[in-house]
Amino acid sequence: MRKAIQLTLFALSSLALIYVLRGFFPKYQAMLTLLLIFLLTDIYLWNSVKRKIFALPGILKYLVASIYWLPLAILASLVIFGLFYSFLQWNLFIRTQVVSLVFITLVAQGFPILFLAMADLERLFRFLVRKLKRVPSFPAIARRKAILRTGWIIGGLTWSLLLLGMFVWIFDFNVRTVEVSMANLPKGFIGYRVVQFSDVHLGSWTSKGKLKEAVSLINALKPDVILFTGDMFNYATVDGIGFEQILSKLKSRHGVFCILGNHDYGDYLRWPDERAKQQNMVQLHEWYKKLGWTLLLNQSVQIGEGIDSIAIIGVENWGAEQRFHKRADMRKALSCLTKTSCKILLSHDPTHWDKIVSQSYPDIILTLSGHTHGGQFGIETGSIHWSPIEWLYPHWGGLYRKGSTGNLPNQYLYVNRGLGTVGYSGRVGMNPEITLLILKNY
Repeated sequence: MRKAIQLTLFALSSLALIYVLRGFFPKYQAMLTLLLIFLLTDIYLWNSVKRKIFALPGILKYLVASIYWLPLAILASLVIFGLFYSFLQWNLFIRTQVVSLVFITLVAQGFPILFLAMADLERLFRFLVRKLKRVPSFPAIARRKAILRTGWIIGGLTWSLLLLGMFVWIFDFNVRTVEVSMANLPKGFIGYRVVQFSDVHLGSWTSKGKLKEAVSLINALKPDVILFTGDMFNYATVDGIGFEQILSKLKSRHGVFCILGNHDYGDYLRWPDERAKQQNMVQLHEWYKKLGWTLLLNQSVQIGEGIDSIAIIGVENWGAEQRFHKRADMRKALSCLTKTSCKILLSHDPTHWDKIVSQSYPDIILTLSGHTHGGQFGIETGSIHWSPIEWLYPHWGGLYRKGSTGNLPNQYLYVNRGLGTVGYSGRVGMNPEITLLILKNY
């Protein structure tokens, strides 16, 4: 009975926590269900280890028990802190390192929980077999220690790997060079150097020196044009204060063009009123003007090389998932264009290419996207090209092609793996990316 009461109180507390989180982080409602599952499974894991913990000598047992519950205690503390202070006012170290440490601990803890469940299922199976055999009496069936030990080992290795991702690989920039063969590419643009970067998420940068390094890498590529495909901020334009001087040093022959991503609209915060949210967007426009970049909001520009030209089209964010707004207006973006044989589209979310562009706009030869971050975790070596993000996004990193039909040319999508991070401030096997696309004719 006591365990049932404890479980009920725990479940009610979890629901109360989720209710609070929904108010402060409205865009993360889908994650709240996962949070509740974690809270319930955490007590399940605790019941399997608490006897061994409290069998430890002296103060050691209390120390180990405190360490076990520390991630949950930190998470609860952050929620309480959020009741009084806007997320934008949080210390940068807490927003990045502490939150990430809690995140990787919860992820790693999932493996002992999984293997504990496997051990219990295996124990139940043995129990049922003995029942079917009608064994009159037998000792209690214990969980197999080998299964439990495996879960803790895998969890420990996962935690260590993710920790390395926070401090070793997070700023290990990868410059990828990709040649794109485009039908009817004007002669003046053969060999044209397009540099794309995406998903900077300035609210997660703890080192301005590393951003300077990224800017230097981009400029060293001697781009003809620089294209940024959205998510400059995490929560609000204030994330970008102090970074203007660094990013304004990006230079190319034809300038820097950019679009907005889902994080740039301020939808991931609870604002005091709509006016405050609108003011955030006004500040965003002013911020980009300081950089000298051209922000395309369902707009197009034509870039000329002698008598030749290509079109750069930029649309607002469009996501297939219900939680994302569908702000892209292709008709408006294309309305001011004169006839041109080569169109390059900037669209933050690659599902826009999946669902709309590749279906209805076959004359757009190349679409550049970001958004996925490559999952910030994966394996890319030799013929292996995998990330767990592919369960959500079939096109999540690299160059994709839709074959030509009839007189229509190939259509390409390039998904940049992002320069920054969000949520988990680290990368494992999925380095931050700067892309050099060299245009070719065929």
